[in-house]
Amino acid sequence: MRSLLSLVDSLLRPEPLAKQQVALNVPQAAVELIDLLKQLLSAIQLVGWGALGAYLLYRGGMKLAEVGLRRRLDRADIGGGVLLTAVIGIPGLALYFIGWKLGFNLAVQPSTLDSTWWRPITLTLSAFGNAFAEEVLVVGYLLTRLRQLGWRENSSLLAAAVLRGSYHLYQGIGGFVGNLVMGLVFGRVWQRTNRLWPLVVAHTLLDVFAFVGYSLLRGNVSWLP
Repeated sequence: MRSLLSLVDSLLRPEPLAKQQVALNVPQAAVELIDLLKQLLSAIQLVGWGALGAYLLYRGGMKLAEVGLRRRLDRADIGGGVLLTAVIGIPGLALYFIGWKLGFNLAVQPSTLDSTWWRPITLTLSAFGNAFAEEVLVVGYLLTRLRQLGWRENSSLLAAAVLRGSYHLYQGIGGFVGNLVMGLVFGRVWQRTNRLWPLVVAHTLLDVFAFVGYSLLRGNVSWLP
C-alpha cells in the first residue's frame, strides 16, 4: 500500500515519471561513522526479517532444509544462482531502461552514498539482506504456507509474484512488471527444485551489480540516471 501511494503521488506531480528520481541506498546520517553503523544495522534488520520467516516455519514443525534452506551452499546452489542472475539480470536491465525511456518508470538510483572506503561493503551487505529477506519470506515462507492451505501451485505462484511486484510500485509500472516476472521465475524454480539458496545467491548478485556497479559508474556514464 505504501508503494502504491508513492506511485500515485508520483503520477499526480506535474513532471513525468521519467523526470522523477527515487534512491534505494541513501545516507542515513551526517557523521560518517554513524552513517556506517546505521547502514550495517539496516542490513542486519533485513536479515532479521528473513530469519523471522525461517523461525516461524521451524516453530511450525518444519525443517529448514524442507524449504530449501540447507545449512551449506553447494555447487548446485551457486551455479544455479549464477544462471538465474544471467536469465533475470540482462532482460531485467533492458526492461527497466525501456520502461524509463517510455516514461513508465522513475529514474531509479541504486545508491547515492558518498565515496567512502566502506561503501562497497555496506552495499554488498544490503544486497544480501534484501535477497535473504525477500526470498525467504516471499518464496520460502509464503509459498509454503499457501501450499499448506491447499492452494494450487499456479495460484500461489501468481499471488506471491504479484505481492513481490506490488511493493516495487514506488519505482513505477516497469518496476512492478519486472519484479512480477522475477517472482514468477524464482517461485517456479523453487517449486520445481525445492532449493532456496540459488534464489538468494542470484538476488544478491543482481543487487550487488546494481548497487556497487551504479555507485562506481554514476557520473562517469552519461546514460545512467
